[in-house]
Amino acid sequence: MTGRDTAYLTPAAIVEELDRYIVGQRDAKRAVAVALRNRWRRQQVEGDLKDEIAPKNIILIGPTGVGKTEIARRLARLAHAPFLKIEASKFTEVGYVGRDVDSIVRDLMEVSIKLVKDEEAIKIRPRAREAAEERLLDLLLPRPTQARSFADRPDGGATPADTATRDKLRVMLREGKLDDREVEVEIAEDATPFLQIFGGGGGGGGGFDEMGLGGLKDVLGNLGRKTKQRKLKIPAAWAALTEQEVERLIDQDKLTRAAVERAEQAGIVFLDEIDKIATARDRHGADVSREGVQRDLLPIVEGSSVTTKYGSVRTDHILFIAAGAFHMAKPSDLIPELQGRFPIRVELGPLSSEDFVRILTEPQNALTKQYAALLATEGVTITWSDDAVREVARIAAHVNARTHDIGARRLHTVLERLLDDLLFNASDIGAQTIPITAAYVEERLGALLADEDLAGYIL
Repeated sequence: MTGRDTAYLTPAAIVEELDRYIVGQRDAKRAVAVALRNRWRRQQVEGDLKDEIAPKNIILIGPTGVGKTEIARRLARLAHAPFLKIEASKFTEVGYVGRDVDSIVRDLMEVSIKLVKDEEAIKIRPRAREAAEERLLDLLLPRPTQARSFADRPDGGATPADTATRDKLRVMLREGKLDDREVEVEIAEDATPFLQIFGGGGGGGGGFDEMGLGGLKDVLGNLGRKTKQRKLKIPAAWAALTEQEVERLIDQDKLTRAAVERAEQAGIVFLDEIDKIATARDRHGADVSREGVQRDLLPIVEGSSVTTKYGSVRTDHILFIAAGAFHMAKPSDLIPELQGRFPIRVELGPLSSEDFVRILTEPQNALTKQYAALLATEGVTITWSDDAVREVARIAAHVNARTHDIGARRLHTVLERLLDDLLFNASDIGAQTIPITAAYVEERLGALLADEDLAGYIL
């Protein structure tokens, strides 16, 4: 993370940006905003003290569906930071006990590599597209010798006739007049599917994950990679050749160094369900393995060096955000050493009917806007009255209170049930405007709410 990238992200600006997508939870937003700003502040510190300033890790406490994960994910996007979400409880499931928790850092590095690679690809794609254009023209206008490019012909250059023909093809290519033509392009086939089967997809501890499956993929991937000729239409061929040129132009060593630095200095790990590995002092049995998981996590959270296929990665300045409902346990049930590494604790409140109204209308990605956009693709326009939105919010809050409180996720199930007929028949309805009113909501959901057993099952 550089000062140039995040200097504008003051705590107030961060909270304002989070407000565009997440309703309420002011305390949690302030806590993560300060944590992110402190990263930028640390980068401005001169001398050895800079390395001594550790991130202030955070525990978010609150029921499911109130915005814990979304806050962390949006924070990572704001900072252009590698972000990894992992459920701490996975390490206590059958087959996972004793699993190498270093895999967290290895997974974070993969995210960092992709993030940096995508950023670099954006910068060089114009050059890559130009190079791909030249290769396409070579395919469209066969060269006298296939061993050399157009610019390196044995006669020392192109003839006027060749140049004129090539320029004419270039114009036609750019204007899309050759889009229906097909050319043969050499495409690399990936050995990844074989390696996924070979390495296992959802297994437990030990195995290739701890042996360094990433390194094994590198070796076998290169050995097993082969190419084949495929006939593609011009647009698809141009896109494929552009991506090949992107790969060729990227400096892999530079990419790796940048990705390691990004992971070390800006990485964010979201440890969900941290409460599931908390251990009450008067309990035994499974708590032994839970405490073992905590102790395995401790070195990474405290700061250690983890070996990955991209080199050694230090975790001292990775920001860890833990989250949990803590219904059956308390943060104080975590081992003292781990508690000490999460000094900031923020409680997120449950969502009310009024919160649901705001969630349905205020965010840029509000569900009402999403469904309207989906149906608009079929020519169906839906409009939401204020009363309809309030009725949907009331129903969602009512079902949460009567059954399991799943927070804002309840809105998804309610809206899917409400708009089920429209979503199914939209392609046959034709272009028209359909108002969603309180009466419309009552007509489609009223009967379900009247039947408590049915509502609990369906909603």
